Amino acid sequence: MTTIAPILKYFPDITDRQRGQFAALYDIYSEWNARINVISRKDFGELYVRHVLHSLAIAALCRFDDGARILDVGCGGGFPSVPLAIMFPEAHFVAADSIGKKITVVKGVCEAAGIINVDARNVRVEQIGERFDYVVTRAVAQMPQLVEWVWRKIERGRRGTLPNGMLCLKGGDLTQELAPTRIAWREYPISEFFDEAFFETKKVVYAAR
Repeated sequence: MTTIAPILKYFPDITDRQRGQFAALYDIYSEWNARINVISRKDFGELYVRHVLHSLAIAALCRFDDGARILDVGCGGGFPSVPLAIMFPEAHFVAADSIGKKITVVKGVCEAAGIINVDARNVRVEQIGERFDYVVTRAVAQMPQLVEWVWRKIERGRRGTLPNGMLCLKGGDLTQELAPTRIAWREYPISEFFDEAFFETKKVVYAAR
């Protein structure tokens, strides 16, 4: 899908500025992806469903308050942080990845789309010293590893429609992966928010700090 129709289907009340930023992403990512491959070329044509809307499943579950601080761990080419930053322009995002060329893409995309609330950093998440209200991820690492990296970086409180915590985009049966963390996770099937077939086995996994 090369238009923002999938976004407007579920988020019809976005502003004209947000519509323009979402619409700009296809050409911007196309240009960057030709130079640095951060999105699989076989599904680039489905950018708006498989990457942008997938990222926005977090927004369907939790709306971030103005001023909320969100860390995207292993952001890759900017998912979920770039779509979430467009959706919540008054929240502050740190997009972290240890691979420098991916951060180059995130910075370039944000500059071209006029996204000013993303701080893209080429850094290992263990080296980040500050604390956040929420941590978001998409298919980065096994949950025990993620928890070890970031759980103590999350401030207790509530800076959105859910208490502060972790919001992770995952898929499949997560029973064995979640059990060692000893944290009370809740699994939200994305198919409850979005009806595209792509989301049938995908989930937002959430735990409050």
